[in-house]
Amino acid sequence: MNTVNRRQPTGMLGFSVIWFGQLVSLTGSGMTVFALTLWAWQATGSATALALMSFFFMGPTVLMSPIAGALVDRLSRKFVMVLTDAVSGLATLAVLLLYQSGALQIWHLYLVAAVVGAFQAFQWPAYSATISVMVDKKHYGRANGMMSLAESGSAIAAPILAGFLIGPIGIVGVMTIDLITFLFAIGALAAVHIPQPLKSTADTDTRKSSLWQESLYGFRYILQRPSLLGLQLTLMASNLLSAFAYGVMSPMILARTDNSAQILGTVLSISGIGGVVGGVAMSLWGGPKRRVHGLLGGLALESLLGTLLLGVGRSLPVWAVGAFFTAFFMPIINGSNQAIWQSKVAPDVQGRVFAVRRLIAQVTSPLGLLIAGPLADFVFEPAMRTDNMLSDLFGGLIGAGPGSGMALMFVFAGVLGVAVSLSGYLFRAVRDAESILPDHDTLVPEKGVH
Repeated sequence: MNTVNRRQPTGMLGFSVIWFGQLVSLTGSGMTVFALTLWAWQATGSATALALMSFFFMGPTVLMSPIAGALVDRLSRKFVMVLTDAVSGLATLAVLLLYQSGALQIWHLYLVAAVVGAFQAFQWPAYSATISVMVDKKHYGRANGMMSLAESGSAIAAPILAGFLIGPIGIVGVMTIDLITFLFAIGALAAVHIPQPLKSTADTDTRKSSLWQESLYGFRYILQRPSLLGLQLTLMASNLLSAFAYGVMSPMILARTDNSAQILGTVLSISGIGGVVGGVAMSLWGGPKRRVHGLLGGLALESLLGTLLLGVGRSLPVWAVGAFFTAFFMPIINGSNQAIWQSKVAPDVQGRVFAVRRLIAQVTSPLGLLIAGPLADFVFEPAMRTDNMLSDLFGGLIGAGPGSGMALMFVFAGVLGVAVSLSGYLFRAVRDAESILPDHDTLVPEKGVH
């Protein structure tokens, strides 16, 4: 280790510095997303337009994941995270200049979302794999809880700050703050030492492989381990349902509240509070001893107490409870699943494996987002405004009027989500994944981590 690295924090302290930088950056980005969501809804009045913004972000993220994972294992993980933050900052600057010149159009947001989404495919596996080389295994659950806490904490602050500031400083001011937060995150990354893992026995078949072959490594690794595949297939089905519902959450609330930015901001902020409470609980608790319960049980409870309740709600108090529980269970779900993978997969191949893991889990999310908007605009919304079987069956439960069709989408997603989550217990490969698969540190490595 060189002299410079000795002076830089590493371990849990170093990870905490990175985490705080990401918390600040996520808050700035959330403010921009909130402001641009309002702008897009006022400009189009279309649920499809808002869902497409998420689609164009998610699609490239999923498609780029395999090659991104291979590059993450080849490159410095610090460099990868700095690069992705820098690209996101430049994308925000481009939107800011377009808005300031009066030239911003909805398709510009789609294009920028696609660029940022493609680079985000590199950010997540680099960030996740960094935990394994900076934090002791016994603290994986807590570190993952901190990651979720950063997302949730920013989700509280961003809508409140954006709603408060958009009046006096406008979208230009909000996006300028976002640019400053990107610089803060990059500075935090530059200040710490992130170790690079040396080669383990898990990587023997890829050392002389091409980038394309390394991109396929994650698929081979997961397919050879049915327990890991089963965990991700469960998440794949759950994410399809989530994208189908939450792709129209903002337009549903805006439609049912006469375009109230205050109510939407309040619901999103309460969602963030739920995520913070869940993240703190996960950070202190570390999750259940059998982490598969945190995954499957958490998914079932999130669908029942979160998604379903958001659908049947017609006012802020009920939406607030649903939003709180939706976010509360996310750190438990993600932290439990993350800890399983970090324990089972050797650190030096986690970039490739985690990228494909993300691809499998999220490959259905773009499809859910793509169909959510058109189904809301052309099927569910018109159906709930006329006299037919759907309105007769569910009108008493969710009400009528603008937004009721999108509310019905939440009800369907909630009921199906509970069924999908509990079905994981029917398969031994999934429910006993932790005992079937050995931890990576029980295998004989060639070298340690430096």
